[in-house]
Amino acid sequence: MIGENVPPAMCYYTKLEGSGGKCRTCLVKVTKGSEKDPRPMPKLVASCKTAVMDGMEVRNTTSPDVLDARKGITEFLLINHPLDCPVCDQAGECKLQDLSYEHGLSKSRYDFHRREFEKIDIGDKIQLHMNRCILCYRCTQVADQLTPERVHGVINRGEVSEISTYIENVVDNDFSGNMIDVCPVGALTDKTFRFKSRVWYTKPVNAHRNCPKCSGKVTLWYQGEEVLRVTGRKDQWNEVEEFICNDCRFEKKETNDWIVDGPADINRHSVVSKNQFTYELPVLQKQIEQSNMTEQ
Repeated sequence: MIGENVPPAMCYYTKLEGSGGKCRTCLVKVTKGSEKDPRPMPKLVASCKTAVMDGMEVRNTTSPDVLDARKGITEFLLINHPLDCPVCDQAGECKLQDLSYEHGLSKSRYDFHRREFEKIDIGDKIQLHMNRCILCYRCTQVADQLTPERVHGVINRGEVSEISTYIENVVDNDFSGNMIDVCPVGALTDKTFRFKSRVWYTKPVNAHRNCPKCSGKVTLWYQGEEVLRVTGRKDQWNEVEEFICNDCRFEKKETNDWIVDGPADINRHSVVSKNQFTYELPVLQKQIEQSNMTEQ
């Protein structure tokens, strides 16, 4: 209702039950509780976990306390996060990157050794970079709610807590790839797309197919006439509209596999949009013609 200027969120996800309340980046100041009880709330509250009441008044970006708290939380999130944006596939789509630009400091005040983990193949086509993880728990909630059984989770405690499995390549269910889509940072990456291209050099196109496992509605990311990756379609809040299966995500990377709907709607503030307006119309027309011939 308030438009684009909503509190940032690194853990809350509308389509995942029980999400939210972990990263604390969405703190707001409630200056009036409700019409019946107008007293202000004594502390900043997490907006994703606070129930809305009639007459409630909330200060978001106009409160110095809120902005100061978000700067502190951002600094904590970046304490152990590696500065590897130049090589990270999530660059250009990373919500932590956006958060740090808006609320971060120009340099880190943390002088101690950052925690380090070895990269592991958590699935056949999914690689886990635990160094980048902020423990938002989205990937575990995807596994809990979309798959018959979860085989990964948080092990250890404190600063050595990590998302992991006890056996490598054990994540092999049909919807495990959605963990990549919901991850707000570059901790979970698509091994079939890694290091192939930057997202701002690709052209996102909406497409669909008749899939027996999922809705089949996806976004194809083109470079020229080649499909580099397939993801679920995302809304204006960067949340997946409908979760897709691994067959659509990893196995269908030819234009002939899809019915092309047209260019994806990308937020104008996104770095991806900077390249979208120069999309080669003849190439898109050819892709649409190929998909139409396949449908016929």
